[in-house]
Amino acid sequence: MIRRFGFEDEMHQSLACVPMAVRRKLDRAGVKISLKQWQALAHHERAAVCHLPAEDEEERATLRDFLAGALAARQAGATKPLPAAEISAADPPDEPPARLIDNARAAGVTIGAGEWSRLDADERYALIKLGGGAERSHNFMAALKELIG
Repeated sequence: MIRRFGFEDEMHQSLACVPMAVRRKLDRAGVKISLKQWQALAHHERAAVCHLPAEDEEERATLRDFLAGALAARQAGATKPLPAAEISAADPPDEPPARLIDNARAAGVTIGAGEWSRLDADERYALIKLGGGAERSHNFMAALKELIG
């Protein structure tokens, strides 16, 4: 099963873009693929990536092997390895990052320890990816409304 966020509902039908839960899964597996590579995959291959587990190292290795084979079959190039810091960022911290707090505050939403503790790892990852950097994603506000309220 794949985690489906409401703020990206339209993307789950076509899988034209990489869903947030898949981004986290790929980060945990230590691989990066481009949007062009993702779109080179057949819909059933994208769906398989969505549903393949990646909880332990054996599952992550299987995901990496599947992606490598599918991309090779489509002549779409190889995955790129992620630096260790990006891999570890796939497991969000116990406290909300300062930049995320500031970006949420600028959007009129407070993220404190209480709000953060109610979020699971997928939700924390999504908020950090969408609003934890210098630039906020166009989905950041929708994610805040969905996940924080």
